[in-house]
Parts: sequence; structure tokens; C-alpha cells
Amino acid sequence: LPSWAKAAPARPCPCSRDQPPAGHIRGHTRVDCATFFQTVRTMSFNQPASALGIDFGTSNSTVGWWRPDREPLLALEGDNLTLPSVVFFNLEERRPVYGRLALQEYLEGYEGRLMRSLKSLLGSSLLKSETTVLGSSMPFKELLRLFIGQLKQRAETSAGQNFEQVVIGRPVFFVDDDPAADQAAQDMLSEVARTLGFKEVSFQYEPIAAAFDYERTITREERVLIIDIGGGTSDFSLVRLAPERREVADRQADILATGGVHIGGTDFDKQLSLHGVMPLFGWGSRMKSGALMPTSYHLNLATWHTINAVYARSSQLALQNMRYDIVDEAGINRLLRLIEQRAGHWLAIQMEAGKIALTQNHQHRIDLARIEPGLHAELSRGLFDSAIEALLQRIRESISQMLGTAGMDADQVDTLYFTGGSSGVPALRQSIAAMLPQARLVEGNLFGSIGSGLAIEAKKRYG
Repeated sequence: LPSWAKAAPARPCPCSRDQPPAGHIRGHTRVDCATFFQTVRTMSFNQPASALGIDFGTSNSTVGWWRPDREPLLALEGDNLTLPSVVFFNLEERRPVYGRLALQEYLEGYEGRLMRSLKSLLGSSLLKSETTVLGSSMPFKELLRLFIGQLKQRAETSAGQNFEQVVIGRPVFFVDDDPAADQAAQDMLSEVARTLGFKEVSFQYEPIAAAFDYERTITREERVLIIDIGGGTSDFSLVRLAPERREVADRQADILATGGVHIGGTDFDKQLSLHGVMPLFGWGSRMKSGALMPTSYHLNLATWHTINAVYARSSQLALQNMRYDIVDEAGINRLLRLIEQRAGHWLAIQMEAGKIALTQNHQHRIDLARIEPGLHAELSRGLFDSAIEALLQRIRESISQMLGTAGMDADQVDTLYFTGGSSGVPALRQSIAAMLPQARLVEGNLFGSIGSGLAIEAKKRYG
């Protein structure tokens, strides 16, 4: 039920905003009114929705708008239905650019600052701090507002109308094992959306939204494990889906269990970087004292939202002083050249491309001649699988815990539905499939299922 109905369910409903329609009873309660309008909404899927569904993703974002006999996703960048969650502050032209254009200008060598994995700010301590952009301080909260504002503006241009209501997707957990921080992350996202002109803001778990998108395609009842592996989180939902329940407003009884862990595609990139490339830049090097070289520089370079920290003058001075205490100076010299070129984001993009390549191939070479002539890294599927095994173990544990919460055995699950850009990693799919060998595997729209499902949910909630 909407919040206005839950607040005082037994009190008379002040529905002066709507003329009481046929079937309204004098003196009806708020629950009566909410139930009536929900029933009306389930019967009106032959009309366009009045609200948007926004999937603000760590790596890519989409916006859905329900229209009869049309695919829900709206074009956000030319004909593209996704907008990479990237902002580049072009210092030469003193303007922000977004999405593919942001990556293009950065790679073309424009001076400026690239910001990616913006969603990872939610639930982190960084959200309360500021960063320097185009020579001025900018709160990280304002960075979120800029990007989500772009999603709203581009969606409204594509749809040809304005929207004041929205359902926003959220991971099952923004923050693991910290309910207060998790709620604070959602509250911040809601506050940002309201400052952009949305008068009504609500949320739905991302894997539940993906389930509603999949439900459009089935012909019989299924118990489905939704596996949503995004850029920043892995989210799971065990749901009961059926064709005859597609337009039912209240689906709470069909959600058997939810779970998740703060592991996503950027974590896979990070481990591939640390194990496959960072040894060339001194990771694992020994100091003359026998101790290992400090790892914070490599960890920051392998993590999207901390790359800029390595460019600080203090970091470069510390590394320059350290080079005289390293047994083999080659790695630290390369690391200094990488930092001097401010090529951290460039390297992170190469690692993401390497992960994608290893999804299809067993070998991939990364050309590092930009740093040193002839330098390259040979990556293999086996190295990647080994690098992410500890992460996969945590994902398996989360799924096992969720099945226990639902009181279900593995053989009671009919379907594994994979969505999210990183759900195609072979080791991940094989790992989960081995847990539920009786379930059939279905691949959804890896980048569009959630946005489409949120469009369906927005239609149900707001008409």
C-alpha cells in the first residue's frame, strides 16, 4: 500500500484530490481507497504509464516507461538504450559530459577529470565529503544529482513529456550488515530525486524488477531464482511467477526470499587487475628490508572511485622516495610513469575490456606500450577464475543463506535467470549452476531487464 494509506489505515480517507468514482463508499477508509485504485491500475495496462522506472547502475543506467505493445526502455544517448554511468569534467571547455561521450573525450586526451562507478558512493563515507572539479569543490551528492538529472532530462526528451513520479531500482543491500547505512543510502537517493522535480519517489529491489520483466515471457508458473550481477552488487531474489499474476498490484506473497552481497563487476575488474597486471607495476615487490612494498597505491588504482587519490602530490613524492628501497626498481618506475600520465582510468578501462574478452575467450593480451615500449600483460581465463574465486564463494554463501530463509531445497527451483552486465562471467554461472543442477538457465537482457521491470512496477503503482 502507498505510504498515505499505511499511515492511518482505519481512518476515513481524505480523497478530495479525486472525485469519488463509482464503487466508492461513503466513509471508506484509506485502505479501501488504496485497494480500489490499485485494482483500477491493474486493469489499465492498455494505457501509457504516468511514471518512470529508473535503473541507476554502477556501470550503466536505463530508464523505462510502460507503453502498450512497445518495449519499455527509452533511448538515452542517440539510439542507445543505456547510458554509461560516467561523468567527465572537461577542463579545456569547462563543462561536464556524460556517458559514451565522456569516455570518448577522456580517451582522446582532453584535460579533465573522469568520474565513474558513481553508485558506489551510496552508503560510503565519501558521500558526505567533497571533491575538486574544474578547480572548485563539489559535494559528491551534487555529482549524483548531475548524473540522475541527466537520466531524467534525456528520458523526458525521448518520451516527449515530463514526469513527476518514479520508481527507482535499488540493490537488496547498498551496504552489507549495516541497516542504518543502507537506509541512509536510500534516503539520499530519494532526496536527490526530489530535488530534480520528482514529487513521488518509491523503490523496488532490482532483482524483483528483473523478475517482472521475465514474467512477461513465461507460459506457466515457475519458481525463479533471479541472479542480478551488476557493477557494484550481486542481488538475488527467489520469486513465484505466473502469467495470470502479471497485472496483480500486490506481489508480496510471491517474493519467497531476497539476498545479496556487495560484490559486482568492478570487484571482478579489481581482482583481475591485481593478479594479472599490477605485478608489472610493483605489486608484490620486496623492499630491501625484506618487507613487501605497500599495496595502497595498487589497490587505489584498481578501484574506480579511488583512482584519483593516487594522483595526489604526496603519493607521488612517497613513491619517488620509496624507489631507492626497492630491490627491483622496474615495477615502481612503471607505476610512477602511469601516475605521471594520469593513466589510471585508462588502465581500468583496459581491465574491464579484459574481463569482457575473457567471458568469450580463454586468452587476452593487454597492450601497455603507452607506459613502456613492448610492455604487455597476458591474461587467461584460468587466472581470472582463480582471482575471483574468493568473491564467488561469498556469492554462493549468500545464495545458500537465501534458500535457507525460504525453506526451499535446491531441486525446488525451476529456473535460474541471469541479468546484469557481469552475470555472463563463465566461472560465476558455472558456480551457481552447480548449486542448483536441476534448474534450467535463462539469460535475460543483461543491461535492460531491470529498467523494463521498473517500468512495469511504475505502471502498477502510479497508473
